[in-house]
Amino acid sequence: MFVDYVKIYAKAGKGGDGAISFRREKYVAAGGPDGGDGGRGGNVYFKVDKDVNTLINFRYKKKFNATPGENGQGARKYGKSGKDLYISVPIGTVVKDAETNEVLADLSEPEETALLLKGGKGGLGNSHFATSTRQAPRFAQDGEPGEEKEFILELKLLADVGLLGFPNVGKSTFLSVVTSATPKIANYHFTTIEPNLGVVKSNYGDSFVIADIPGLIEGASDGTGLGIQFLRHIERTRLLLHFIDVSMSEGRNPVKDYETINNELKEYSEKLSKRTQVIVATKIDAIIDDSGFNALQELSKKNNQKIFKISSVTGEGVEELMAYVSQTLKELPKEDLIDITDSSKKKVYTLDDQDKKFTIAKKGNIFTVKGEQVDKLMRKVNIGDYESLFYLHRKLDEMGVNQELKEYGIKEGDLVKIGEYEMEWED
Repeated sequence: MFVDYVKIYAKAGKGGDGAISFRREKYVAAGGPDGGDGGRGGNVYFKVDKDVNTLINFRYKKKFNATPGENGQGARKYGKSGKDLYISVPIGTVVKDAETNEVLADLSEPEETALLLKGGKGGLGNSHFATSTRQAPRFAQDGEPGEEKEFILELKLLADVGLLGFPNVGKSTFLSVVTSATPKIANYHFTTIEPNLGVVKSNYGDSFVIADIPGLIEGASDGTGLGIQFLRHIERTRLLLHFIDVSMSEGRNPVKDYETINNELKEYSEKLSKRTQVIVATKIDAIIDDSGFNALQELSKKNNQKIFKISSVTGEGVEELMAYVSQTLKELPKEDLIDITDSSKKKVYTLDDQDKKFTIAKKGNIFTVKGEQVDKLMRKVNIGDYESLFYLHRKLDEMGVNQELKEYGIKEGDLVKIGEYEMEWED
């Protein structure tokens, strides 16, 4: 089974909690705090695996969790960091944010690896909070939660040449003739549901990969049938061979077929519609009327496109076509074929912190403080501990939150809401 679209959930590991501990030794009269830090939670990476060809494994496992960091211990012992999680995907996988549809990673190179979820930082042990006035702090930081996200994985076949056209125009037969691929071939008018790949050997020059994209139908760009899934694979090809039945044995109009398929390409992607395309007039061994081919030939001249007449059954014209394809591929530049309309939406994760400034909203006597910095702080603080609460107020003051609250007109008795907590303001 060929699977090229799945939705999964992944979560990085939580950071370990810092330890609350004091040095206790026989000959040490006043041992100070010696609580160690918690370990970092495991990150989540996506990595290209050459032995994986489809996304079928994600049909049976859809949730992934990295290992959490261990808690700190006494004697300033740090907790062990959580083990990073590597999720194996086939080459050609595009990873998107399921909520925003942003492209997070385009894994198109062998062994390519992308960090997509960061593990939570470990909490600091109480040894970090000793001061000249607070020599025995009885609080420590909790570890931060790991990032979590729902992802969409799309597999786009990496092929040099894509075979394009309506069902039953001879693409599968052609692929079986020029490569070692063995696609199922039959005289049907519905389309196959799986793309087929074949490698053309050096008989025609350098080896290259051909993808037999399942036959398109009108309305494919709007999602009719499995159209979107099929069009996705054409995005990865550098050269398109557009197969059109010119035998006239079934009353088809070759020019109309050409225009219908190209309209679907344009509706799906403007960039895709401009990709180099070669017209392949097929089934010439069964021609009963030359008018269809003649009209198609006139169209190719008008559009300045190359046209070849072939019969995959008799082999006529196949050698000439493949020699042209081989030469053309040598001349076509290799480019980044993924089409990201707004490149600013492509997100790149790093291990560096990028804290955002806080915001304050007032509603009646309730002041709500939001922002990554304050959220991180609240996740690390034990609200139930007096010393920890004192530390929280000092950090909010250092960040400028208290000063801005005063500028907003906060008065004694008003409520300050940060995350899940509400605190009463005291002057």
